Amino acid sequence: MKNIILALLFALIPLDYFSQTKPETSKEKSEMKPSKNEDGEWDLTVIDTQFDYFLSAIAKPISQYSESYLKTKNTFLVNEWNSYYNSGKYRNIIESGIDYDPKENYGIKFEYKLYQVFAYVNWKYGLKMNALSGSDAVR
Repeated sequence: MKNIILALLFALIPLDYFSQTKPETSKEKSEMKPSKNEDGEWDLTVIDTQFDYFLSAIAKPISQYSESYLKTKNTFLVNEWNSYYNSGKYRNIIESGIDYDPKENYGIKFEYKLYQVFAYVNWKYGLKMNALSGSDAVR
């Protein structure tokens, strides 16, 4: 009887060892990437219920900005955002990096929406970003 129990024990040990999955060591980076909509325009999807409210009620209108101004600001803001993401700073707020190419012509609607994402994060979470305009940072 003792030999049968030992035999079963030795038979089950390898099964237990092989059934364990190893933790994945390579960390995939999650990034927000711009995409084109059906009309061929660049679009950015923000999955936060308060963002639409922010755009319509709190954010300055798109007519207050020029495309070149927004592109310049977004270049700096994306770099700052990605440095926070890569360093792990503000993990509870910044959950992904942003894939943004300043040489790409995204259009004023996209540039405006991206800029307002940074203003929204400042408004909702109080995250101060150096490149955010003072009038948009505190409202």
